Amino acid sequence: MTRALGIILGFAADRMLGDPRRLHPVAGFGQTAARLERQLYADSRAAGAAHTTILVGTTTALGLAVERVTRNHPILHAAATAAATWTVLGARSLEREAETMAALLEDKDIPAARDRLGHLCARDATDLEADELARATVESIAENTSDACVAPLIWGGVLGIPGLLGYRAANTLDAMVGYRSPKYQNFGWAAARLDDVLNLVPARVCALLTGLAAGRPREATAVWMRDAAKHPSPNAGPVEAAFAGALGLTLGGTNDYGSYQEDRGTLGDGPAPTVADVRRTAALARRVGVAAAAVAAMTAMTAMRKGKRWG
Repeated sequence: MTRALGIILGFAADRMLGDPRRLHPVAGFGQTAARLERQLYADSRAAGAAHTTILVGTTTALGLAVERVTRNHPILHAAATAAATWTVLGARSLEREAETMAALLEDKDIPAARDRLGHLCARDATDLEADELARATVESIAENTSDACVAPLIWGGVLGIPGLLGYRAANTLDAMVGYRSPKYQNFGWAAARLDDVLNLVPARVCALLTGLAAGRPREATAVWMRDAAKHPSPNAGPVEAAFAGALGLTLGGTNDYGSYQEDRGTLGDGPAPTVADVRRTAALARRVGVAAAAVAAMTAMTAMRKGKRWG
């Protein structure tokens, strides 16, 4: 019960407050990861695997220690779980970025919108116009709804504090080094593959919840089943396809990341996104987050009951 309560409280804190504005633990983790990368970097999978193992292993072990110290103290356990949940979630901050992009595009401030897109994704926005910026924003909201909200909640429900912290460590590393660029093709391989494995189930939960939250489960599922495999990512594909079906849009295309381009396939049947679709997508992502918090809380209660029965 305390795990479920902590997850709900942490989710509520994220909705009300967003990310901590100063001394964010995830930012601190990123700085530590960057320093360790300077020590360990080599153009090899072995070096990248060591980098990933040290950082994710240490963070997960810290979460496990906190879980064990607090598990027999209900108030402390709920508070620690809430703090960890708030720390790892990024749903409210994602929504704020979507609102900022929507406002810039609605004001037709394309240069500012191009600059701001970097807060959501790594695409080269130099030549993107309003509708392409809108597409990039919609796709980033979809993918990050899974990565920054649904997945940490699901892992928190299953494993508690070590699940929350371990998942966020792995996902943050993937965002830092999991690129197909020449520098990280080998070094980032372990982080990218670990992130793929950890998101296999949560991404599909997110896709399912997307259709339900939109009131269009058949349409979202149909596009997911038909088009997800066109996407190069095994997890972003189902999520973006489900959002395309839920919103009645066509997503995908070729994205420019500066040093390389990537064909994301074509997902959906409707028109391409326009500026008006950015706020629609953000509203859908908010509903998906609420549904995911409920699923995580129910998962937590089930997991803790089984733990007591087996213990």
